[in-house]
Amino acid sequence: MSKRDYYEILGVDKNADARTIKAAYRKLAMKYHPDKNKDNKEAEEKFKEASEAYEILSDSEKRQKYDQYGHAGVDGSFGQGGFSWQDFSHSSDFSDIFGNGGFGSIFENFFGGGQGRSSRRGASNKGEDLQISLSLSLKEIAEGVEKKIKIHVKEKCSNCNGTGSANGKVKTCPQCNGAGQIHQMRRSLFGQIATVIDCPACNGKGKIIEKPCPKCHGEGRVSTSKMITVKIPAGVSEGQYIRLRGEGNVGVQGGARGDILVLIREKEDPMFEREDSNLICTFPISYPQAALGCEIFIPTLTSKIKLKIPAGTQSEKVFRLRNQGLPEVHSSSRGDLYVRIKVITPTSLTSREKELYKELLELDKKRDYKPTKKFFEKLRKFFV
Repeated sequence: MSKRDYYEILGVDKNADARTIKAAYRKLAMKYHPDKNKDNKEAEEKFKEASEAYEILSDSEKRQKYDQYGHAGVDGSFGQGGFSWQDFSHSSDFSDIFGNGGFGSIFENFFGGGQGRSSRRGASNKGEDLQISLSLSLKEIAEGVEKKIKIHVKEKCSNCNGTGSANGKVKTCPQCNGAGQIHQMRRSLFGQIATVIDCPACNGKGKIIEKPCPKCHGEGRVSTSKMITVKIPAGVSEGQYIRLRGEGNVGVQGGARGDILVLIREKEDPMFEREDSNLICTFPISYPQAALGCEIFIPTLTSKIKLKIPAGTQSEKVFRLRNQGLPEVHSSSRGDLYVRIKVITPTSLTSREKELYKELLELDKKRDYKPTKKFFEKLRKFFV
């Protein structure tokens, strides 16, 4: 089945700028992320599809080739290395989709990196990467936070010092002579082709243990738990990863450690909606306040700000409070806070309030209210 157009997948125009592409991808990533769609293969495929599209369209060079040649322009024949969904634990870093500063992209655990296979033995011994989710409130995101998390990891076996051998004796694999790899020849239409594979006798390790350690059963590592500290800079977003290098599982028989990928999750906020670094909130006022004007105090994530409401303010009027949104990661820039005014109709009235509203109603009859074109447009959309 042929691949869908990348622009179509993200739902953006071919002339869309980087900010639009980023916003479209973030929306899809939040919707289809596997953590939110457990055992949902369709959502997982949509997440992978959107991630692949973003990986191409967010890179100016790859995007240019895609625009010129289509999918053929970004496959392995153009030196991009293609996409692989199986090699997560050895994937290389992609550029951060929300900025720089120690973050991995949201699709690192689906796309294989450009890392070569010249050091296959070392790769086969390397410990696994671990992934954990960290839920943050908007206030924590606004200010940055340091979190302590307990995780379960594989650590070096103290009984055998990580060698996996009970008596410390390890011999070189006789089949690969310690290389961890063997060469195979096979025939094809183009003649004989040489391939390199992991040695089946030692599983690519290059050595064989004569007497496995009884504590770790020859692995050289055991399961345990530890506390780690994660420093979260201000301004992070849902779906970002923070990579903690060398904090994951220790490798088999003395192999290098893997990493820990900390997935950022945002807790739903009762007051604010988030759009990139901007915040949006709806603030209720009464009819008298809207008609006469007033001053109200708008809560932010860290304080309160006085906002002057002019007389005659209509419901759905939006006020912009500059630099009162979220900070951008590793930047002095901040987003804005947008306050949407909602004029509230009282649902119960005292007898005195009814009298006053009746007086106002009589006065209102002198005004000639007419429906506007905008009103008819909204009405038409409602019935379509």
